[in-house]
Amino acid sequence: MIPINIEFNSEHDLYVSYMPFLKEGGLFIRTAEPYELGSEVELNILLPDSLEPSLIKGEVCWLTPTGAQNGTPAGIGVSFTDDPDKIRHQIEQAIARQLSSSEPTLTM
Repeated sequence: MIPINIEFNSEHDLYVSYMPFLKEGGLFIRTAEPYELGSEVELNILLPDSLEPSLIKGEVCWLTPTGAQNGTPAGIGVSFTDDPDKIRHQIEQAIARQLSSSEPTLTM
C-alpha cells in the first residue's frame, strides 16, 4: 500500500479534484511520481477547515502524464475503496454548492 499525504486548502481546490462520477467517489491527486493503474494507495487527507487528517484507501484508476494535452497537470485519479471516516460524505457536504457548477475540473 503506497501512502500519499494530501492537503486541500480551500473548497475550490477540493471541488476541482473530486471525482463524483466514480461509484464510491474519488480524488485527482497532482503528482509527477510514476504510478501504475490498479496500484493500491492509502490517502492521508486533510480537508479544508479540518484539524485532523483522515485515512482512506483507494486504487489508482486514472493517469495523467506530465505534458498531457489541454494543460492538465500531471497526476493520478484514485477511486475510494475503504472509507471508514466517510470522507466522500464530508467532501460532498463541503462542495455541495459547487457540484452542479459548469466550471471545469481536473478530471472530466
